[in-house]
Amino acid sequence: MKPMTKSLSFALFLAFSFQTLNFSGPISITKELFEDQINSTSINLIMAPQLYQPTRLTVDITAYSSTPDQTDNTPFITASGTHVRDGIVAANFLKIGAKIKIPELYGDKIFIVEDRMASRYFHRVDIWFASTAQARKFGLQKAEIVIL
Repeated sequence: MKPMTKSLSFALFLAFSFQTLNFSGPISITKELFEDQINSTSINLIMAPQLYQPTRLTVDITAYSSTPDQTDNTPFITASGTHVRDGIVAANFLKIGAKIKIPELYGDKIFIVEDRMASRYFHRVDIWFASTAQARKFGLQKAEIVIL
């Protein structure tokens, strides 16, 4: 089976979207109509707010610091290969590079998933702190995260 082109895939997506949004009448979008008569830039600008909704989840949130007893034998290197720093979190259920917010605790601050945790902690976010004392003070909290 031959893979679909991007423009044909987008045309099929639009057809499906219009039908699910309850537009009246049958929708028929051909590749030629899509490529010749629709300005994809204007469609992307119009449709973009409707296509993306941030995901919100309530999860346990813990904290860690760069000590071998809390990490592995390279405590200053994340699972993604970067150095630990403010704004880094570990999470097993999100892809490396995912961005999240924790509005209840940190407002609009954006965190980046660059580290992993022990496999038994699947739906948990672990925030990196510069010191063990700060991590212990944070403890275990439950809060809503927003996956951007």
